[in-house]
Amino acid sequence: MKFGFVRNDLDSSPGQSLDGSFRKSNSVISTHSVSGVSSSSKYFQTSRRVYKGLKDFGRKFIDQELFNQSLDNWISENYGVDQVTGEQTVLKPLFLTDELRKLDLALEGVLFQQLFRMPCSPLASKSAKEDVYHALEDFLHVIVNGLWRTFWRKSGPPPFSLSCFHHPGSKFYAVEKAILRGRLEELRGLALISENGNNLKVHWNQVVELVLFRQNILSGNELKLSVSTICEALFYGVHILISRCLRKSRTISDDSVFIMVFDSKFGAVIKLGGDLSKLELNTGDPYQSMAHWIKCHAEVLLSSVETIWNRLGNANWGDLGTLQVLLATFYSIVQCNGPPRKSISSLASAHSLRLQKRRIECRLAENENAKIPYQQDGYQHGEIVELDHSDNPLVKNTTHLKLRQGEILLLEDQQQGQKSFQIQESFIGGNYFLYGAISLDYPTQLLTLYVGAHPSRLEPSWEDMSLWYQVQRQTKVLNILKHQGVSSKYLPEVIASGRILHPGPCKKQSPSGRCDHPRCGTPILVTLPVGEPLSYIVARDGPFSSDDALRCCRDCLVALRSAATASVQHGDISPENIIRVFNMQGTRHKVLYIPVSWGRAVLEDRDSPAINLQFSSSHALQHGKLCPASDAESLVYLLFFVTGGRMHPQDSIESALQWREKSWATRSIQQHLGEVSPLLKAFSDYVDSLCGTPYPVDYDIWVKRLNRAVDGSGSADRGKMIEEVAMTLRLENVAESSGTSGGGT
Repeated sequence: MKFGFVRNDLDSSPGQSLDGSFRKSNSVISTHSVSGVSSSSKYFQTSRRVYKGLKDFGRKFIDQELFNQSLDNWISENYGVDQVTGEQTVLKPLFLTDELRKLDLALEGVLFQQLFRMPCSPLASKSAKEDVYHALEDFLHVIVNGLWRTFWRKSGPPPFSLSCFHHPGSKFYAVEKAILRGRLEELRGLALISENGNNLKVHWNQVVELVLFRQNILSGNELKLSVSTICEALFYGVHILISRCLRKSRTISDDSVFIMVFDSKFGAVIKLGGDLSKLELNTGDPYQSMAHWIKCHAEVLLSSVETIWNRLGNANWGDLGTLQVLLATFYSIVQCNGPPRKSISSLASAHSLRLQKRRIECRLAENENAKIPYQQDGYQHGEIVELDHSDNPLVKNTTHLKLRQGEILLLEDQQQGQKSFQIQESFIGGNYFLYGAISLDYPTQLLTLYVGAHPSRLEPSWEDMSLWYQVQRQTKVLNILKHQGVSSKYLPEVIASGRILHPGPCKKQSPSGRCDHPRCGTPILVTLPVGEPLSYIVARDGPFSSDDALRCCRDCLVALRSAATASVQHGDISPENIIRVFNMQGTRHKVLYIPVSWGRAVLEDRDSPAINLQFSSSHALQHGKLCPASDAESLVYLLFFVTGGRMHPQDSIESALQWREKSWATRSIQQHLGEVSPLLKAFSDYVDSLCGTPYPVDYDIWVKRLNRAVDGSGSADRGKMIEEVAMTLRLENVAESSGTSGGGT
């Protein structure tokens, strides 16, 4: 089975450990560094004499039975736990439980699906053996493909193939070819092969890892490997190490190799490592010489024997057996292709966030009726109904930091030092965690101050987790935009961020720690500008005029375009998250509409947007992910709402999707927006053509059109765009969009 042909463009400089750190390879691998896989080993200088001696040694080292006889007693004595002392003997365990647990967390959400089932019946028939190799090939294909796309590259095929073999040094065949040639009985297993440029001939020095299949790998009735199984794995491992040392171009580590052994139910992993420069070549008995090298200079590490396939032939993904295979394959790929782009530790660290998201999802499922409805007149039509926190079962018994007007907060900002802010007001809607404040250094300008949840409170409360997104995650997103040079007056600006310094003595043990004081360590985010949310404006003043709707659309598109240059999508466009700001610094624009609350922004594929039954895109509701046009689709729903469109309250994702499908099919959204402005109708038609597709929104063309509509002329369009988007945006030639329908201007 070919995964695809890709030239190896990664060097084999020092490899990477489980936590992403780099380690130097040693000539003999210690049990303490089993997690650290080197992709560059300590090669010994092979002179012509040594090269010829090693090559001759490999040719003589062909009788597996003689090799077994020289090692079986040593393996029997050293495999397992000493019955007297209870201590582990020479053959050490391969993986630590913490390593496997961390990999399990890192692979949460990664789909591994074996389609060919492993036959559980006795392997007497020819068809059963064919099924075994098809299942084994599919099992390994799924593992390699999943690991490659998770840790190395999301697109493109992995640079590996799978081939079967008969004996050390034999040719490699595709499974189907071996079956057609009638050589199924001779097969010993499969090898993961590293593709080697344009050379189609496969050599044993290209073996990344080896998989042996036996009818039974157990020792009697014990759940441990038989001595013959271990000997066979070491026999093949020695041949692979010798082959790697003899090649001219070395892209795979020479000092260790992983060998997996399976039967139709169980599996285990064996690792052989060591420095072959210490192998005695000038001897009449290569088997005794190799046995001496393994006993004195090599290290053999064995995993536990675990169940791989259940009674139905399905792989037990997530169990110890498959995790051991996954981790061994991960290290083998590191040996061959160098360190991954994402480490296991970095992906595992996101487990706590996924856990909190799951808690929120479960609680939302139980409390769907607690969602805020959007209707039109009064409480029934168009006004957002605020829920009383005291009646909300999700937050009824929580205690939070609530600030009073006039109170002064001392903030510890790691970059700017200590800064003081005075609370002026609690913002509209009774949100006691969002305040208007002034800096005591510059008291003339009102700022937005977000108060997060105390770190100790993130575990039990659904609302505390939403505050985490509002403060810590939004701080991260806005700093990413800032560091990438994205700056615009249509985006919020970070003024300060850090943690509260409380009055009185602080007993924290380290600068990043916290003491028992209820305010110690509480995160704070201070931003500009301050404005009113559209939900409040519509409830108070009624629907937007055509001019206000066009300006709102233009301003939001400029903000989304700015963020898109840094590959950031907002992910939570809704009336609460767009504010209206009165700009008193100039006369050209008196009103700005600015998207805020960037805490649910999507930075990479693994991020999930907020789910809002009224304003989330169809793709977000259906798949929990954004498509390139998701923010624009949410903006269309927002424009529909602020211009007086009837937003039916939704009680489930299914009903929300049905409403969207019906509204787009009957063109009720386009018809309503067409009554407000032909340009908004054209924009909604354009977004309709992109919904759910991989095609990005052409923000430039729509900003240009909306600029002409808002300003009444196109003469200042070019200079105005540069003024509005003060960032490192390259203005390229933009073709007119062909996706619009309806009267665009």
